[in-house]
Amino acid sequence: MAPRVDPVASDPDLPPRARVVIVGGGIIGTCTAFFLARKGIPVVLCEKGEIAAEQSSRNWGWCRKMGRDPLEIPLAIEALRLWAELNTLTGSETGFRRSGIVYLCKTQKDLAKREAWLDQAGRPFQLDSRLLTREQMARVLPGLAGPWAGALFTASDGRAEPTKAAPAIAEAARRLGATILTRCAVRGVETEGGRISGVVTEKGRIGCDNVVLAGGVWSRLFCGNLGLRLPQLKVMSAVMRTEPFDGGPETSCGGPGFGLRKRLDGGYTVANWNANIADIVPDSLLFLRDFAPALYQQWGNVKLRVGRTFIQEAMLPRHWKLDAPTPFEQVRVLDPEPHQPILDQARAGVTAAFPIFHNMKVAESWGGVIDVTPDAIPVISEVESLPGFFIATGFTGHGFGIGPGAGRLMAELVLGETPVVDPEPFRYSRFTDGSHPRPSPLA
Repeated sequence: MAPRVDPVASDPDLPPRARVVIVGGGIIGTCTAFFLARKGIPVVLCEKGEIAAEQSSRNWGWCRKMGRDPLEIPLAIEALRLWAELNTLTGSETGFRRSGIVYLCKTQKDLAKREAWLDQAGRPFQLDSRLLTREQMARVLPGLAGPWAGALFTASDGRAEPTKAAPAIAEAARRLGATILTRCAVRGVETEGGRISGVVTEKGRIGCDNVVLAGGVWSRLFCGNLGLRLPQLKVMSAVMRTEPFDGGPETSCGGPGFGLRKRLDGGYTVANWNANIADIVPDSLLFLRDFAPALYQQWGNVKLRVGRTFIQEAMLPRHWKLDAPTPFEQVRVLDPEPHQPILDQARAGVTAAFPIFHNMKVAESWGGVIDVTPDAIPVISEVESLPGFFIATGFTGHGFGIGPGAGRLMAELVLGETPVVDPEPFRYSRFTDGSHPRPSPLA
């Protein structure tokens, strides 16, 4: 399995009770556990596999405000503030560095789109994002080659290490009193008087007052067994990392066909900005009307594929009893093969933009599966029909970067505290109240 994630050992014992049980040990689940534990709240985090073994370790590692949906920007601002403190708060290395991010624009049309975002989203939030001329681009990105119309740059954005961050946060939460259980799938919830009273795991029951579902791509399946409709689909990405080499850019950047980030080890994470795969599965048909606007908007960036995944997902149990194994125990870690043509395009793109990458040596590559929503922003919300049940999922590839902010917001919602940002855009009910959410044309 790739990539290699810093290991987090499981606590040996299953507590009989906690105030909050978190389902899922990715960046969102661990951040939520951390911010609850900081307040002295008894919390148990249950992960069916290993901490950060799925998309939380397989993403690019960008931490950005730039290019966000305007509804997401306040949360991104808080997340970047927290990222800058996390090494100190956790007492560990998360890899965060405030090194800036650049969006390269090949054409005037591309540049006009970035300028529209800057005018309508970046400046109203007083972000430090700015347009760069060709000469300015050369100073920010030494070694850049080729004809570029311009770029959008945010110096205060940064990068972190996906294989280190969530494990470090989980360990910090444990030092604050949280219980961390790995290879411990939550099969479902129990209720009493119409509200949450506990969870049933494969290792036994834990009584609790609140449950936070931070299950990434598994959240839709978990909700379905509870009779909750969560419109969420999966998109597969492919990523590679290089061996260390000198002379590449310190600033993260993306352009047509590629994205890159310098790693702590001196190598680079390289991926394809413009190509992901969406397998046609039964849920694709079920949620077709929800996702049609997003599919139309992102048509050029997503390749639809029909194959054995349709049959595999059609055979997955949709409902199960809590005294028998579930799909979460059948697949401990979702570890798809990377789609090589996507990586070949990324290599061609990064080499054309930065000739120094011509001789890069690929150390490993991997696939990842991203949980997406119809409007490309997450659900961070209580479910009104099931008091005590909260959902934090559907981050659409943004979860790592905004994870600390999302974890803090989720903790505050669970505790009934004044939230750090307005949670209204992230409400679960937007999918049922006639809002017909769709992606922002600016993002």
